[in-house]
Order: sequence, then structure tokens, then C-alpha cells
Amino acid sequence: MTEGSSTSEAVAPRWLDQGQQRAWRAYMVGSILLNDQLDDELRHEFGIGLNEYEVLVRLSERDEHCLRMSALADAMRFSRSRVTHTIKRMETAGLVRRSEATEDGRGIIAHLTDAGHDLLVRAAPRHVAGVRAHLVDLVSKEDFAAMGRVFDAVADRLAAAHPGTDLRTSGS
Repeated sequence: MTEGSSTSEAVAPRWLDQGQQRAWRAYMVGSILLNDQLDDELRHEFGIGLNEYEVLVRLSERDEHCLRMSALADAMRFSRSRVTHTIKRMETAGLVRRSEATEDGRGIIAHLTDAGHDLLVRAAPRHVAGVRAHLVDLVSKEDFAAMGRVFDAVADRLAAAHPGTDLRTSGS
């Protein structure tokens, strides 16, 4: 290496071949379109977006249906301010409530309300139908299982950079 050069300049990039590039772009476009479609369906039928739905799911999977907001932000890969704004909107709608953490008095806990749980129970079948119609039922069982293995490997590798953060739901 010469003075002033960086490591990235010293190593030649391993470019994607044509098939890899095609697969990468299909993933990028497909994931954007899939998330937009699922978000639109939830907004149209239930007045919540995919992020709010995920908050309801995350809270529903916890003991006593509550979670520290900092842990919720970490799990969803949201900034603290983004989760605060999301929870505030959901609290206004009666889907969640907030309280101070009693064990240390430093954090805020998000709680799933009965109304939030009821909405989740109503929205879940529609959401699952959308996931099936727009993803699962479009590919073979083997291809879907392979996709799961691929993203398990990705999550395992990248989650290592976030120790102590529960990025997966209790069902994983």
C-alpha cells in the first residue's frame, strides 16, 4: 500500500456475475414492492402500517405484552426517536400505552392494550394472507425453505454486530 491509500483501494472488488447481479436486483425490487404491498393492505383495511403491525406483534409475543422502548427500537432497527413517534401515534389511537420502568425508573415501557391486541387479532389473518399471496405461494416449498436458510445466514452474520439485541421474534 502506498501512503494515503486505503484498504479498500488495495483490494480489487469481487464483482457480482450476471446471475448474482440479477438475483440481487430481484431481491431489492421484490422486497421493496412486497413491503409496500403489505403496508398498503394493512393501511387500507386496518389503518395501520407494516411498522405499527410489527410493534403489535413484538409486544404480543412478550410476557405481559410489554417491552422497553429501547429494546423495541433495537429489535426493529429503529432510532429511539422513530420508535417514540411510532408509539406516540399508536398510543393516541389507543393501541398501546406507555409507563415508566419500575425496576430502574430510567426507561419507558410500551404496553399492548386490549384494543391493540384486538386489532392484531383482526389484522393478522389478512396480513398472513398477503404474505402467502405475494410471496409464499409464488414459489415452491423448497425455494421458500432455501430463502429462509439464506436469510438465517444473513441474520446470523449481521446480528453479531448487535450483541444483546433480540432481533428475531420468539418464534424463531
